[in-house]
Amino acid sequence: MKSKVTVSFMLMGILFSMCLVLSNILAVKQFEIFGFPSTAGLIIFPISYVINDCITEVWGFRKARLIIWIAFAVNFLAILLFQASVALTPAPHWTMQSSYASVLAQTPRIALASLLAFLVGSFLNSYVMSKMKILHKGKKFGQRAIASTLVGEMADTFVFTTIGFLFVIPTSIVFQIIVVETIAKTLFEILVLPITRRVVNYVKLTEETDVYDEDISYSVIKIKEI
Repeated sequence: MKSKVTVSFMLMGILFSMCLVLSNILAVKQFEIFGFPSTAGLIIFPISYVINDCITEVWGFRKARLIIWIAFAVNFLAILLFQASVALTPAPHWTMQSSYASVLAQTPRIALASLLAFLVGSFLNSYVMSKMKILHKGKKFGQRAIASTLVGEMADTFVFTTIGFLFVIPTSIVFQIIVVETIAKTLFEILVLPITRRVVNYVKLTEETDVYDEDISYSVIKIKEI
């Protein structure tokens, strides 16, 4: 297994972090899908799970763990900077402070929900993908990608929605969001699966890497083991 950081790995890590930061901003807006409630984070967040699948499939759980923690740190820094920017005294001629704050000034509850949900969902997604790869001896990539996304997205959506919105909006709406977003994000994984498979095969070929996590620790805190 190569220990160096390649261009492909770096680009996927950047895209992964970018998707997370953007999804938290987009998630502020709520909308409906065929009459069912959801958040606008739905339009970009599933991409992070596709990237997670690619990283775990090609480079293994160790490097996926590193990228997850880097993305977490980037998101945490973004939240702090958003809060700082909102706290700055607006210029007298600038009349958009309330609108700006309503989008970027996350409450501590929403920020905590976002960070915890990301960690739980991302690590579960990577863990399932890694374990199933060993179980299926590297075959059935499509099944593994869908199963890992289903587990990860369900956990992520459950943690974020319950911590962020339970007792704030009606409980029935909370659980509708969990169900709708889990299904929608998993369907997205299925729709882009042909593209994901092509990307994975191309990266494996060019990187000459196809890691099987047969002798590793799945502890989420062993970041130095890459």
